[in-house]
Amino acid sequence: MVSGFGMGTADGGYSYNFYTNGQGSASMTVYGVDAEFGATWSNPGDFLARVGLGFNSTKTPSQLGTLSADFAETKTGTGGTWDYVGIYGWSENPLYEYYIVDDWFGGGSLNPGGTKMGTINVDGGTYNVFRHTQTNQPAITGGNATFDQFFSIRQSPRACGTISISEHFSQWATMGMQLGNIEEARILVEVGGGSGNGNITFTTATVTLD
Repeated sequence: MVSGFGMGTADGGYSYNFYTNGQGSASMTVYGVDAEFGATWSNPGDFLARVGLGFNSTKTPSQLGTLSADFAETKTGTGGTWDYVGIYGWSENPLYEYYIVDDWFGGGSLNPGGTKMGTINVDGGTYNVFRHTQTNQPAITGGNATFDQFFSIRQSPRACGTISISEHFSQWATMGMQLGNIEEARILVEVGGGSGNGNITFTTATVTLD
């Protein structure tokens, strides 16, 4: 179990990252079976827990290969003002933060702000696509930076299924949302806004690169 800020390796070539801004309480448990993990929180300001694959930011999505994930989760309680369950990562050169959101607790996840770019159909579902600028916010490069966020948010939430990560990347590119060199692709829960008490357990979690 880790709390505060942490990163490390897990079985199967996976790695984990954990972040909280210190408001409220939160913890993460990495189970050591594929990318499965659990997390719990109480009134978090901003809390991210994720397990998956990390890369060295030298390859674009097309150079990297085909990324996909399988997940199944159970959750209770609330996530706060906003919450996301799905896939998360960053690219560098240029710097972007990205989300593929398949489930949520009922916070403000359906509209993350910014510009709605359109809709895409992936894995039997329709996703709303948003692009949002973050100004002087924490970034994977260390310190604060200004960068855009890319979101795919499924119109109908689901608690299990396959997520064709690379297909989202490809369809974003047709909207002018071209990621840079991929830094990570990890299964995520994020909750925040200073309210909410809940937990989540990923009973199935894999991220594969073909």
